[in-house]
Amino acid sequence: MEDWRSFLEPDGDSLMRIKKRGNMLVDAVVVSDSAHVGKSNDRSLEQLANTASLPGVVGEAWGMADFHQGYGFPIGGVVATDIENGGVISPGGVGFDINCGVRLCSIDLGMEDLIHLTRKKSGSGSKEFGNRLKARIPAGESGKSGFRLSPNDLDGILSEGAKGATEIGIGHDEDLSRMEMKGNLGGDSSSISDVAKRRGLSALGSIGRGNHFLEIQVVDEIMDERTARVFGLEKGRLAAMIHTGSRGLGYQVCSEHVKALEGRYKHHDGFWKSEDWEISISDPQLASAPFFSREGESYFEAMKSAGNYAFANRNCVTQSLRGALKAHLGSEVDVEVIYDVCHNIARVEEHVVHGSNCKCCVHRKGATRAFGGDSMELSEGFGGVGQPVLVPGDMGTSSYVMSGPSRGTNQAFGSSCHGAGRAMSRTEARKKIDGAKVKRELSEKGIAIYETHEKYLSEEAPDAYKDIDDVIRLTENAGLARPVARLRPLIVIKG
Repeated sequence: MEDWRSFLEPDGDSLMRIKKRGNMLVDAVVVSDSAHVGKSNDRSLEQLANTASLPGVVGEAWGMADFHQGYGFPIGGVVATDIENGGVISPGGVGFDINCGVRLCSIDLGMEDLIHLTRKKSGSGSKEFGNRLKARIPAGESGKSGFRLSPNDLDGILSEGAKGATEIGIGHDEDLSRMEMKGNLGGDSSSISDVAKRRGLSALGSIGRGNHFLEIQVVDEIMDERTARVFGLEKGRLAAMIHTGSRGLGYQVCSEHVKALEGRYKHHDGFWKSEDWEISISDPQLASAPFFSREGESYFEAMKSAGNYAFANRNCVTQSLRGALKAHLGSEVDVEVIYDVCHNIARVEEHVVHGSNCKCCVHRKGATRAFGGDSMELSEGFGGVGQPVLVPGDMGTSSYVMSGPSRGTNQAFGSSCHGAGRAMSRTEARKKIDGAKVKRELSEKGIAIYETHEKYLSEEAPDAYKDIDDVIRLTENAGLARPVARLRPLIVIKG
């Protein structure tokens, strides 16, 4: 196996480049420096190089500062294909958790109110706030939330996303303007199989396991006062960060289309080739279809509907948070959506690539948009400052709010990192890290963890992730996004 790190060359501030070689059609660029990239010992660079050989790929294949190995595509990968000139769409470039994303909400409470959330109230049956949240917002392996949709309600959500959810009382209309694409990717419920729909009927309002979470945080530091005011961030105020996606419904959609597409390729001379489309790929996990083929369009429609479900899921978790605060404090507390971003999605966008206009299918897998403040696709209210970019850390360190440029589009197709990124596989973390010890250490730091199974904490321990401050530094130095505020975790609900 080749060590792709040996092909990396420095390429400006906090960027490294693999010049096209072998079957690569374009260069691969990684947001990193020699010290940071040296921490990666997985197949992520090889995977990134493989994506640079996809039919119709344009520009460069990008790895964000949090990149690590995934299914086919590296997590933290951004790859665009020219759909008007043979470009493909690949489910592996989106991932199994379609529209896994993050929502950040402001809570109209300050640190002085925290004692009311962390202490046990007097009287029978009362509980501290973390336990109340855990009871209302299911996390873990179960796909069930206790919230049941009717088939008609589900169809409305699959077709209209967060708007479909608000129409049945899940979320507020004013939340919609603070979401990417206003929480609606333009889906069609008929694109979703009956099996996937059944998995979605009872999972709305759940978090899942892995790196998904709900955190109560405090705004710990402001780096950009003007942008923070526009976003609605104030030092010392509480916030809630929600990280979850399309749950079993999205997984089913991806699985169905991956299986169908992989069956169209046969191994030949070290490659996987599709005779039907006369294209070849370097890895069967990159199974793709021409964007305008029947198979490509079928996946794209199903992906959009699954993405709509994820927006509605975060709507439901937000409503459960609002209800838990009211139940705990005895009165309504303002919880306003600051922004909601997609991390795993493919979007059709117009970009200028090496001086020419391109209608691209931009795959962002473990990456987020970072559009400029003059973008026509940006939600209202962010003109002149740029799109909010939400970057969670691990459960023991800070998370960040960043911003896209005030004008224009960055060189990575208007993209940025999406989190800290794994430094260890889950298997390695379970072997090396004691989950019970992690919980004790975090408690000593004032971070209360409410998990479904303590054994999973080893997988999500701070040591299993890259240094979030390092990721933010590299992202800023590369000119992809700028830091606006840092948020510190106080209460963490994990699967």
